[in-house]
Amino acid sequence: MSRTSRPLAATALSLTAVLALGACGGGEEEAAASTESSDAPAEVTVAHAQGEATVPVDPETVVVFDLGVLSTLDSLGVEVDGVPDASFPEALAEYGGDEYAKVGSLFEPDYEAVNALEPDLIIVGGRSAAVYPQLAEIAPTLDLSVDNNDFMASFRERTIALAEVFGAEDDVTERLDAIDERASEVSEAAAGAGEGLIVLTTGGEVSAYGPGSRFGGLIHDTLGVTPADDGLSDSTHGDAVSFEYIAETDPDLLYVIDRDATIGESGAAAQAVLDNELVRSTTAWSDDAVTYLDGADWYLAPNGLPNVERMVEEIAESVGA
Repeated sequence: MSRTSRPLAATALSLTAVLALGACGGGEEEAAASTESSDAPAEVTVAHAQGEATVPVDPETVVVFDLGVLSTLDSLGVEVDGVPDASFPEALAEYGGDEYAKVGSLFEPDYEAVNALEPDLIIVGGRSAAVYPQLAEIAPTLDLSVDNNDFMASFRERTIALAEVFGAEDDVTERLDAIDERASEVSEAAAGAGEGLIVLTTGGEVSAYGPGSRFGGLIHDTLGVTPADDGLSDSTHGDAVSFEYIAETDPDLLYVIDRDATIGESGAAAQAVLDNELVRSTTAWSDDAVTYLDGADWYLAPNGLPNVERMVEEIAESVGA
C-alpha cells in the first residue's frame, strides 16, 4: 500500500504548463517556487534509542514493529505498509487486515517479508528493540523505545523525532504541549489524593509496579500520584506480590491492568482475582477508588500519542483533576 507516484503523463503536462507560463512572463515566479521546493531536505538525521540514523523525509514504504508508533502514525494520517502479526487493539483493528503486509511478530521479524517490501524506513520500539541491528542492515531503522525512568521527556523526544520524518512537527508539538499542561493539572490534584498502588494481574497472579517502571513512570513520576510503597523496583515485569501485601500496603488509590483480558488469554478477570477479603479491606476498595486501566493503551501501546492523551485523562479522573 505504498503511496502512489505521480503519473508520467501528468508530469509532462505540468512541465508544458510551466514552459507556457514562462513564455507569458511568469518564468521568474515559477523559478523562485522551484528553488524553494528544491530547498526542502530529502533526508533528516534522527536521534533514537540506539544512536542516530539518516532517513528519507516522508518515506514511501514504511514498516512498523511497534504498536505505540503505529498508533501515533495512524492518528497523524500517515500510511504504513508492513506491520507485525499481532493482537491489535480495537482502535488499530484495520491493520490486522490483508491489505497490510505482515512482517513477523512484535518480537521476531520475518526478514524475508521485510526484504520483499524494500522499505525506505523501518521503526522498532519496546518489544522489537532487540532486533534493531538486523533490521538496520535492511533499511534505515529507528528505535523509538521510550525510557520509563524519564517517561514524559523521552516520550516527547521520540514523538517529535517521528514527526520530523513525516513533516508533522506543528501538529505534534501542539498536542504534546497540551499533554504537558494537562499533566501539570493532574499532578496538582494528585498531591492531595492519597497514595496509589499499581498492580497487574495475569494467570491469577499479581505484580506491583513502582516509580520508574513501565506504568509508574507516568503515574507516579509524571502525574504525581504518591507511591504507596517506595520500595518497589522498576522491573519491566514488576514485583510479584500477594493479597496480604496489598492489604498491608493499604493504598488510597488502586490502579489495575488486566493483562489476560488485554491480550485475549483466558483466565479470571482482574476484578474477580482481586475480589477477596484482603483486598476488600483496603481504603481504595472501600472508597470505590479502584481504577481498571485500559490495557490496550497501558500495556500494548503506552507510547502512542493518542494513547498517552487518554492515559493522562484516566489518571486525571481518578484524582479528580
